Amino acid sequence: MIGIAISLYPQHAEYHDLKRAAVEAEALGIDVLYTWDHFFPLFGDPDGKHFECWTLLAALAEVTEQVPIGPLVTCGTYRNPELLADMARTVDHISGGRLILGIGAGWAERDYREYGYDFGTVGSRLRALERDLPRVKHRLSMLNPPAKGAIPILIGGGGEKVTLRITAEFADIWHGFARSPVAQEGVSNEADIVRHKNSVLDEWCARRGRDPRDIKRSIGVDVSMLNQADAIVDAGADEIHVGIDGPNYDFGALKEWLAWRDQRNRD
Repeated sequence: MIGIAISLYPQHAEYHDLKRAAVEAEALGIDVLYTWDHFFPLFGDPDGKHFECWTLLAALAEVTEQVPIGPLVTCGTYRNPELLADMARTVDHISGGRLILGIGAGWAERDYREYGYDFGTVGSRLRALERDLPRVKHRLSMLNPPAKGAIPILIGGGGEKVTLRITAEFADIWHGFARSPVAQEGVSNEADIVRHKNSVLDEWCARRGRDPRDIKRSIGVDVSMLNQADAIVDAGADEIHVGIDGPNYDFGALKEWLAWRDQRNRD
């Protein structure tokens, strides 16, 4: 069954806008609700309104009832891994066991600089992610009370040499995008990108002795790409993800995606 996930971007909006949007999106029948982990808007006014990820997730856990929630994705180096595990466990309890722990290596330099974190390099941030994931899992196993269930780990990113290897080792869900900033031989369109990344992840799973079917594939698309949805799913996507910006959180296009999902799942 194909799912539709959304991110409510926590920028340019008041909390009551986000609360209303989360409740409305769940009522519409979305399959997963995410928000991002940044400290400043990523587009629009760079100094506009913005809310922190984990405190917002705790609040959204209270106002929703059934939809899985999580960060897409939390930056592993913004928080001590043991603390992150405890935060995740706590939000999991608030939500009644609905948390997905999305995590990545981080990339937004302004977040790092203004909040006093060492930005480092792509390599150092990926090494930190690989080092910290076992610590997160270990702390989760020690907490009292424990999480409501096994919290799925989602890893976001498309790097073929390191990120997808780490995904094959640790993740239950992989999140990538149906686009690439770098042209690749034999990759000419969005569906080709998804197919290529999926094949690389499958290869890493084989090397690590994992069944690739154990890792769900969540693919981010532009909300305008509905005409490519079938091709992207045929290329290996289990879930389609779209981002929705504030302050209005217009769900007009989302309703079309949900109608497509329902038809696709009936066929």
